Parts: sequence; C-alpha cells; structure tokens
Amino acid sequence: MGQPKRKQSKQRSRKRRGANRFEAPLLIKEPDGTFSRSHRVNPETGQYRGKQVLDIEV
Repeated sequence: MGQPKRKQSKQRSRKRRGANRFEAPLLIKEPDGTFSRSHRVNPETGQYRGKQVLDIEV
C-alpha cells in the first residue's frame, strides 16, 4: 500500500472533518404563517415570542 509523501497537517484534517458538521438551520412556523429561526426575532414581522420588538414599516 502506498504511503503519503508528506504529513497531513492537523488544520487540514480538521477542515475536512468540520465540513461534515454543517446542517441547514431549523425553521419554525410562526402563528402568522411565516417561517423564522428559533430564538430569534422574525425579520418579516419584527416579533419575538408574540411581542413586537422591532418597528417594521411596510
């Protein structure tokens, strides 16, 4: 079996292994029918946990 000519660095190995950890963000359906990420302000409505926290102008 062939042998590698050079030692593979720790950084290179970790980059390769780390790429497998990426996942799509989980989205939660809001009461108004829009989707947003959990524990974050809904950018479309400006609400968080049912309370208006951002002023969104339509």
